[in-house]
Amino acid sequence: MSEICKWLHEQLEQLSLVKFPFKVEQLPENGIYFFYEDREIWGHGGHKPRIVRIGTHKGEGNFRSRIKEHFLLDESKMNFDATKPAPHDRSIFRTNIGRVLLNKAKDDYLNIWEIDFTSRNKRDEYGHRRDIQKEKMIELEITRILRERFSFRFIIMTDVQMKEMVTKRLESFLIGTVAHCKMCRPSSNWLGSHSPKKRIKESGLWLVQHLKSNEINESDKGNTLNAITRTKEWIVNGR
Repeated sequence: MSEICKWLHEQLEQLSLVKFPFKVEQLPENGIYFFYEDREIWGHGGHKPRIVRIGTHKGEGNFRSRIKEHFLLDESKMNFDATKPAPHDRSIFRTNIGRVLLNKAKDDYLNIWEIDFTSRNKRDEYGHRRDIQKEKMIELEITRILRERFSFRFIIMTDVQMKEMVTKRLESFLIGTVAHCKMCRPSSNWLGSHSPKKRIKESGLWLVQHLKSNEINESDKGNTLNAITRTKEWIVNGR
C-alpha cells in the first residue's frame, strides 16, 4: 500500500502546484483535486509534500465552483446574516478547518458551527442562536489559512467519465490509497490534530469519507496516468 501511495505522489509531481492567487478560469470544468499543506511531508524519503485532501465535485462542470467555495474567491459570500448560510456551509473543507479552530480554543460555539444553515428549516429553528460577527471572524481566518498554507494539483476528467461516475469511484480509491499508507503521517504540529473528528485526527487527512476504500488497482493507475497526460496536454495547449 505504501508503494502505491509513493507512486501516486510521484506521478502527480508531473503537474504544477496551484497556489493562491490563481485564476479560476484556468482550471478545468471537471476533475479531481489533490491538496497539499505547508510543513506536511510525505513519509517516503526526502521532504516532498504529502497529500492531505483529495476531492471532486457534484454535477458536471462544477470543478471551478468547488475550488471557488473552498478558497472563497467570491468574497461577496461574506455578506451573510442570520437568514443566510455562511461560506463554510457550502464547503466541508472550510467546515472542518473551522471545527479545528473552535475545538482548539475549547469554544462552545462549535455546536452552532455544526448546524448546516443551507437548510431553511435549520435557519428558522436555530438562526436566532447565531453570532454572525463571530462567524465572519472565523470565516476570515479559514480563508487566510487556506490561501496561505494550502496548494493543490488537479487531474482532468472528461465529460463521459463524469457521466459514467468513473470520477467518484476513482476519487474514493485514491483516498483509500493515501489513507492506508502507514508512512505518510501528519507532523506533530499538524492543524488537523485538533479536530473533533476522530477520522481526521487518525488519518492525517482533511477527510472523513472513503478512508477505508480499497487502494487503486492497475486499471485505476492507468486511468490516473491517462488523466495526468491529458491534463498536461490541456495546459500546454492553453487550456
